[in-house]
Amino acid sequence: MTTRFLTGAFAPATDEVTAFDLPVTGRIPVELNGRYLRNGPNPLGLEDPEAYHLFVGEGMVHGVRLRDGRAEWYRNRWVRSRDVASRLGEEWPGDPDGADFDFAPNTHVLGHAGRTLALVEAGPRPYELSYELDTVGPFDFGGTLPGAYTAHTKHDPRTGELHAVAYHFGWEYIQYLVVDAWGAVTRTVNVPVQDGPMIHDFALTERHVILYDLPVTFSMELAAGGARLPYAWNPAHPARVGIMPRDGDGSSVRWIDIDPCFVFHTLNAYEDGDRLVVDVARYPEMLVGGRLEEIPAPALDRWTIDPAAGKLSSQRVDDRPQEFPRVDERLVSEPHRYGYTVSAAELLRTKAGEALLKHDYVTGVAEVREFAAGAAVGEAVFAPRSPDAAEDDGYVMALAFDPERGATDLVILAAQDFTGEPVARVHLPTRVPVGFHGSWVPDQN
Repeated sequence: MTTRFLTGAFAPATDEVTAFDLPVTGRIPVELNGRYLRNGPNPLGLEDPEAYHLFVGEGMVHGVRLRDGRAEWYRNRWVRSRDVASRLGEEWPGDPDGADFDFAPNTHVLGHAGRTLALVEAGPRPYELSYELDTVGPFDFGGTLPGAYTAHTKHDPRTGELHAVAYHFGWEYIQYLVVDAWGAVTRTVNVPVQDGPMIHDFALTERHVILYDLPVTFSMELAAGGARLPYAWNPAHPARVGIMPRDGDGSSVRWIDIDPCFVFHTLNAYEDGDRLVVDVARYPEMLVGGRLEEIPAPALDRWTIDPAAGKLSSQRVDDRPQEFPRVDERLVSEPHRYGYTVSAAELLRTKAGEALLKHDYVTGVAEVREFAAGAAVGEAVFAPRSPDAAEDDGYVMALAFDPERGATDLVILAAQDFTGEPVARVHLPTRVPVGFHGSWVPDQN
């Protein structure tokens, strides 16, 4: 017997593939010049498949290069951590001093300061990749990263800075970090916490950082039993949300108690006068006993926070099971009208069907773009038509398995014709396993 996360849509890719001049149905918009990148766990050899946890598979980055209306190439590459390089019979590109807590990042991939970075949380460093997705080596922002990093950064469109909140089981704090537009860490703030909480994501507004201290915490029992991800639901750990000024320190955090829940992902956050608005995918609980096999269905909620009164009110936006919320990245920390989620039917084991959802926060309407059964649709990424285009004037991209071809397509939708036929389907030469996060990285970045 093996975990479901090694079979079907989750079954790992066994080979690295390079393909050029990919076939396309429809027409790729000529303004899309850059790379669609997606990261995810892709284990390379397992001693005990029954004990495999989805969050600890070695990272594999998939990429499609678009230019002048063509799909120039597709590549998939394992991130060469020390262990992965050894298994592949290659020389590790890292340094011996950084080998003790090394891991092939498997959660996110993005572009910043002219670099391509594969990211993971809970301690390991990012890895830098080349434009063609070959591993350059572990990356510590030019020696300025003091320790752990995160998989969920927030890019401030006004300043070009990259914001992050990192955690590590050995810390008695979580750490807020700011990386400048040139790729150096310029600010670190330690915020004391108890029990070693998992801080998978956070939220950013124009003036504030919003921290999630929720009841998934480090488990010594799981660690003693050899669990590679020793975190579990801890009902004794109070759920709370912290509000910290961007220029504040650990003592300036205002904590607000909330009902027990867990949040993996923030759609976006912004300031509405003296209040803070935060859109999240909220779970009633998570990682009970450290297990991910049965995931309770998350729904889309809106939190409205009154920092002065120390109160948070929650409103259900959409109760359909959905995850991986995204927004036009140009609006991070600013008011947004639209947001995109995915039904994540394979991951959540729901009967909701394979679909992407487009939420209009002004009208309250959610458009649903359905896909064929078994499509294993991935996270939606928005790409604007031009740098100064209006919100929603652009394209939504996602990976979707085509059961008839037995391989995956990069589906490109017109955001303003969300339920219509795709503008283009780029036909990849292989199946891409269910994964986590990705980015549209235009060539100028």
